[in-house]
Amino acid sequence: MVDYGKQFMLYLMDEKCYDNYFVEFDLLDGDCFRALLSKGLGLGIIAGSVLVKVPQITKILANKSARGISLFSVLLDLFAITIHMAYSFVNGFPFSAWGDTAFLALQTAIIAMMVLFYGGSTVLAGAFTVGYSALVYVLMGGLTPLNYLLIAQGFNVPILLLGKLSQAFTNYRNGSTGQLSAVTCFMLLAGSLARIFTSIQETGDQMMIITYGSSSFANLVIALQMLYYWNASDKQQKKKKAAAPAAAAAAAPAATKKPKAKSKKTD
Repeated sequence: MVDYGKQFMLYLMDEKCYDNYFVEFDLLDGDCFRALLSKGLGLGIIAGSVLVKVPQITKILANKSARGISLFSVLLDLFAITIHMAYSFVNGFPFSAWGDTAFLALQTAIIAMMVLFYGGSTVLAGAFTVGYSALVYVLMGGLTPLNYLLIAQGFNVPILLLGKLSQAFTNYRNGSTGQLSAVTCFMLLAGSLARIFTSIQETGDQMMIITYGSSSFANLVIALQMLYYWNASDKQQKKKKAAAPAAAAAAAPAATKKPKAKSKKTD
């Protein structure tokens, strides 16, 4: 049992930190604390990513509609997530530093397929599923050189910003966030902010740090829109309820008024 416990702890920290904590009982080592915190955050983000876009998927299924969701934004987001996942996997970074992208890629691909399906393009939805599966195999199956993945990762920042901000523009144009899920938006924001710290601590890769910083900014814009349009829609509903009685009174037909009877003159 002790060996299993040690193996688990060595997954969370290196041998030096294990000795500091469990042999020398030095619990105030700053470097070890940051490393342990980063690993714990990474695993927590991965656990959360398993369900992060499920509220969005269930909302589309419940309404049988993807109204207000920009397909262009979803596809760009999916491309950026997939490139990031492949780049991290081929580089051999710890799974705790990028594992959430695997679950995000799967869920984003499902959303893209649903947008096509509910948009009336059943054939395109099927073709997209097959095509995306082939792309993932090419990128992560050893068929793509690391240099190409590095170049693609460099384009991730503008692609990610374009994808997220195009969704923000769609929200602005529609005056609402449509079928976007508030839970998903806020979980994505929290995850991208935490990933800045874990990327600094576990990989030190500048490209990953910049990518997550840009993602945090774009997710913040959409989260703020979610709050703004949430309040705006509540105000609109209150105005409609207040205006309903007045509108009903105004709509009453004028014919209901009885004409005054003419008085007969007597000689």
